[in-house]
Amino acid sequence: MSAQIIDGKEFAANVRSQVAEHVVRLKADHGITPGLAVVLVGEDPASQVYVRSKGKLTVEVGMNSIEHKLDIDTSETDLLAVVDQLNNDPAIHGILVQLPLPKHLNEDLVINSIAPAKDVDGFHISNVGLLGTGQSSMVPCTPLGCLMMLRDHFGSLSGLDAVVVGRSNIVGKPMALLLLGDSCTVTIAHSRTKDLPDVVRRADIVVAAVGRPEMVPGDWIKPGAVVVDVGINRIAAPERGEGKMKLVGDVDYASCAQVAGAITPVPGGVGPMTIACLLANTLTATCRANGLPAPEGLTA
Repeated sequence: MSAQIIDGKEFAANVRSQVAEHVVRLKADHGITPGLAVVLVGEDPASQVYVRSKGKLTVEVGMNSIEHKLDIDTSETDLLAVVDQLNNDPAIHGILVQLPLPKHLNEDLVINSIAPAKDVDGFHISNVGLLGTGQSSMVPCTPLGCLMMLRDHFGSLSGLDAVVVGRSNIVGKPMALLLLGDSCTVTIAHSRTKDLPDVVRRADIVVAAVGRPEMVPGDWIKPGAVVVDVGINRIAAPERGEGKMKLVGDVDYASCAQVAGAITPVPGGVGPMTIACLLANTLTATCRANGLPAPEGLTA
């Protein structure tokens, strides 16, 4: 067996196209342009690249992109003042504070200072609670992207056995809640789970989000299962030359692809869906703020 490759780049491009179509209609029918504000503190190179990509794609789908770049030594008081200003700006529908923050800033405090309705990352404690109780909420972007791809592949997820390997607040826990919401039987496993290989082998759906390169080998996968690899790990690639690096996921792609029914690659799988779902969340937040129905197919 050779697994079907779930092309995250193509899927994300389709999501962005749908978002752009909705934005055109919002402007034409209601005179509303969604606005996404990103706050970046410091000069972390990876964060800077990510923020530039977000800004570029935000503009491409017809939204307004606003960036606040603050010095690395910005005080908590000044950062919270920027967030408060954005909370009270009716032209801003989504707010994202780029993580990680410098160590002198309290990430939980800052995240929970964002108005929940504008929290397009879905990290605010109110949105976490709403998701956990099955109510309408803003949903973290990466799990939402995984859910979209799984729905597209299976049609219905009802009754499927899903294992989420990883228990982070950003991916593992919300992913499990989303799968429960679609009537899967869900197990949250992690690096300390007893008999982890046997637990994973039960699954029709395996979501690997544990942050360990190539941790899940092919002999852990049930034949025909769908594997969603959230991991992004940079490791040495001596076959490419001295000092060269490569990106790999949390599953051993080569062996898993020989067993799985479908699999997301790294790179080019889940990664592109994260920004696409950020844009979808901004559109959803805009619609809700104006009493309009959220776009079908772009929400949980």
